[in-house]
Amino acid sequence: MAAKKLGDRRVLDSVCSVLALVLVLVACPELCGAAATVVDVYRLIQYDISGAPFGSRLAGLNHHASSLHFPPGADLSRTVLIIPVRDLNLTFVKDYLSQRQPLGGLLFLLPQIFSFESKESTGDGEELLKNIVIELEQFLIHTNIPCPVYFAFENDDINTVLADIKRNDVSGQPATATTGGYKLVVSTTEPKKVASPIMSNIQGWLPGLKADGDPNQLPTIAIVASYDTFGAAPALSVGSDSNGSGVVALLEIARLFSLLYSNPKTRGRYNLLFGLTSGGPYNYNGTHKWLRSFDQRLRETIDYAICLNSIGSWNNELWIHVSKPPENAYIKQTFEGLSNVGDELGIKVGLKHKKINISNSRVAWEHEQFSRHRITAATLSELSTAPGLFENTGSLADSRNIVNEAAVIKSVKLVAESLARHIYGHQGKNIQIFADEGSLAVNPSYIRSWLDLLSRTPRVAPFLSKNDPFVMALKKELEEHTEDVILQNEVLDGIFTFYDSTKATLNIYQVASVTFDLLLLLVLGSYLIVLFSFLVITTRGLDDLISLFRRPPSRKVKTA
Repeated sequence: MAAKKLGDRRVLDSVCSVLALVLVLVACPELCGAAATVVDVYRLIQYDISGAPFGSRLAGLNHHASSLHFPPGADLSRTVLIIPVRDLNLTFVKDYLSQRQPLGGLLFLLPQIFSFESKESTGDGEELLKNIVIELEQFLIHTNIPCPVYFAFENDDINTVLADIKRNDVSGQPATATTGGYKLVVSTTEPKKVASPIMSNIQGWLPGLKADGDPNQLPTIAIVASYDTFGAAPALSVGSDSNGSGVVALLEIARLFSLLYSNPKTRGRYNLLFGLTSGGPYNYNGTHKWLRSFDQRLRETIDYAICLNSIGSWNNELWIHVSKPPENAYIKQTFEGLSNVGDELGIKVGLKHKKINISNSRVAWEHEQFSRHRITAATLSELSTAPGLFENTGSLADSRNIVNEAAVIKSVKLVAESLARHIYGHQGKNIQIFADEGSLAVNPSYIRSWLDLLSRTPRVAPFLSKNDPFVMALKKELEEHTEDVILQNEVLDGIFTFYDSTKATLNIYQVASVTFDLLLLLVLGSYLIVLFSFLVITTRGLDDLISLFRRPPSRKVKTA
C-alpha cells in the first residue's frame, strides 16, 4: 500500500513539473526568441503651447519592427518603422503623419557624426545629411504625433538587425504575430508633466575704476549669451554652435577682461556686466525676467549690450542685428567699432535692422528683450536672418564637429578688441590689446575645453534642476573671473508645458512565429503524454493506465 502511494506521488510530482514548464512557455512566448540587442534611444520631445499638443504623445513600445520596404497597403498600427536618416524619404514621413494614418511607432537612426563623441567632420555628404536632419526635426517638433517616436545612433548591432528586417520585408515576409521577426520593446511609464520648469540666469560684474570725488555712476556695458537649448530630442540637444559658441566666447571675454581689471592701472572706467541667460528658445523669457529684476538706476547706466549668438561655424562674415535705427549713437558706435576691428582681422561685419512689434509676443533675437526694456542692444551672429520659433536652438545636427574653433577665436578677438578700444578710448587706432603673442592672448585650449563640455551636455531648461551640475559649473567659472556673481531662478511662463521621459532603453527581440510556438507546444504535449503513460505503467501497471480511459460504470439508484 505504501509503495503504491509512493508511486502515485512520483507520478503526480513529475506531471506537475512538466505542466509548470508548459505554463511558463505559454505565458512567456518571448522566451522562444532571443534578445538581439539593447540600444539607448532618445524620445521626441513632448510639449504643449497654450494647451495645443506637439511632439510625440506616447512613450511605451511593444511592436514588431519593419523597414520602409513594407508591402503597399500593410497595416502598420502595430508596427515600428525603423528609418535610417541616410535613407529618409521625408515626403513619405510628412504625408503619412499628416494624414494621421495608424502607426505603432517610429525609430530614426542618426549617423554617428551627430553623436557626442564625434569631433571631426567627415565631409562626405555631411552638409546634405545636416540639412535633412534639420528639416525632419522642424517637421516633427511642430506636429502632433499620436505614437512613440525615438532616435538612436547607428552601430553594427542595429545595422545588422535592420539588414535582416529589410531582407524579410523585400521577400514578402514582414514581421507579424503569425510570421515572427523582430520585436521592439521600450518599457517605460507614460510621460508626466514637468511641474514649474525653472530657468536659471547667472550674472557677474567687473566693476570699473571710479575717479576720486566723482559722484556719478560709471556707465555699464553688458555682454550676454543664452546657454540653454531646445531640440527634437531633449537628451541630445547640446547646441554646440547655437548657442554653445556664444557661451564659450562670453567666458573667454570675461577671462580676458578680468586680467585687465585686476590691475587698477589697467582697469577701465566702465562697469562690465556678464549675463548667462536661460529660456532663449522660449522668446528669451529668462532674459526678460532678468532685465525686469534690474532697478531703474542700473538700467539707466547701461550704455549698450552685446548679445552673442551662434558664432562658431561662419566662414568670413558676421552680422550685427539691431532693433533701433542704425543712426542711433550707440548702434553706430558699436557697428563702427566692430567693423574696424573686423577689417584688421579679415572679417566682414554686416548690419541688419529689424523693428520689433511690441504687440507680438514672438522674440527672435535676445537684444529685442533689451529694446523692449528701453536698453540699446545688438546681437552678433553668423545668422543673416531672424530664426523662427525653435529654429537654431540646438538641433540634432548642431554637434561638436560643425563648430570651427578658429571661428570662435576670431569672434572673441573681434568683440574683445572693439570693447577694449571703446573702454580705453582707442577707437580708430590699430592697437592690438589682445595680441596673439602677449599675456592677454586668447586661449585656444580654454575655448576647446569648454566647447567639448558644452557639446556633450544637453541643456533644455525645463529638464535642468535649480542646482544642476552644469549650471553650477557655469556659476563657478564666472566666479573665477568676475565679482558679485548671482544665480537667479525663475519659473518659465505658463504657455509652455513639457513632459518627461526623454531617454529610454530599447530591447530588440528576435521572436519566433506562431507556427513555431504551436509546433513547440505539440511536441511538449506529446512528450507529456508519453512520460505520463510511462510513469503510470512502470509504477501501477498497464491495466491502471487503460482504466483511466474507460468509462466508469453507471450507478443505478434503488427505489423503495
